[in-house]
Amino acid sequence: MNDVSSVGNPKEGPNRPPMAQTSPTQTKIVVPSSISMVSLLGPRDEFLRVAEKEFDAQIHVRGNEITVTAAPEERILVEQLFDELVAIVRSGHGLTSDAVERSVAMLRTRDAERPTDVLTLNILSNRGRTIRPKTVGQKRYVDAIDQHTVIFSIGPAGTGKTYLAMAKAVQALQAKQVNRIILTRPAVEAGERLGFLPGTLSEKIDPYLRPLYDALHDMIDPDSIPRLLTAGTIEVAPLAYMRGRTLNDAFIILDEAQNTSPEQMKMFLTRLGFGSKMVVTGDVTQIDLPGGTSSGLKVVHDILDGLDDVHFSTLGSQDVVRHKLVGRIVAAYDAYEAKRSADNGGRPVEVGRRQPAPRRP
Repeated sequence: MNDVSSVGNPKEGPNRPPMAQTSPTQTKIVVPSSISMVSLLGPRDEFLRVAEKEFDAQIHVRGNEITVTAAPEERILVEQLFDELVAIVRSGHGLTSDAVERSVAMLRTRDAERPTDVLTLNILSNRGRTIRPKTVGQKRYVDAIDQHTVIFSIGPAGTGKTYLAMAKAVQALQAKQVNRIILTRPAVEAGERLGFLPGTLSEKIDPYLRPLYDALHDMIDPDSIPRLLTAGTIEVAPLAYMRGRTLNDAFIILDEAQNTSPEQMKMFLTRLGFGSKMVVTGDVTQIDLPGGTSSGLKVVHDILDGLDDVHFSTLGSQDVVRHKLVGRIVAAYDAYEAKRSADNGGRPVEVGRRQPAPRRP
């Protein structure tokens, strides 16, 4: 369903660098009168400038009419973009430059999901801030959490693996779908042997669990968090504390799962009780286990892939939602490691480890 109307009319474009091999065409997009042009184009046309940067096209606005001159393929994409942006504004969601850029990326990759469906999916609102997916990969991950009992999310830092899982956990708790939330991660930096550290047990553990507490403060009224922790409604604990338990009616999240051994992973997964859901997150490129120890997150895919009600969700550099440069850094490292692996006969190479010099003939 289109939210904007357009009329195509072949016409030579103004004096600009060539837009494509084919002759440019012109379309006039008429924005519905119910849509504020400021909301659509942004303050001082900020969102319009983003669209002009993203497309090889001339875009002119007069009143509620947008005239686009571009090669046919680009022109169609611009029409689709404004159709999506109008739908987002009409749904009551405000636009941002980031949302416009992500909408363009989705349209260019021709994903099955519309940008509107991705960017208007509200998971959780707290203190005027709404948490929602920002990429197609994130939406598919969120959908998988709704549809499966055990979900693995594997991807680089900044892709929202743990953050979105925690938002879904809080949503489930508020909807009374579960009675408690359990957040855990391996304290591998201390080898899970914390006795040598100074302080009480809580003081020893807290630094390794602090990222989980930080995320909780974004999603729940900070004043209520101590009460929920004291009551056991929310539990934040190292992975070693899961041993020997059966976790019923709980939303359980294992973070930093790449730092579990295969035995620890099996131990954790077999804690699953009735009425519970498990989300396991990790980045297989950031393994901190001692040398010679296999990552349980790597092994579990070979064991459980294809098992009913178990889902593996893979996120990539295109799903990074931190600073734009972070996504480019992740992609650069991926390319670097792929090249090193190819040079090593397809075997993975640890980043930073010097390769032996080739033997002289």
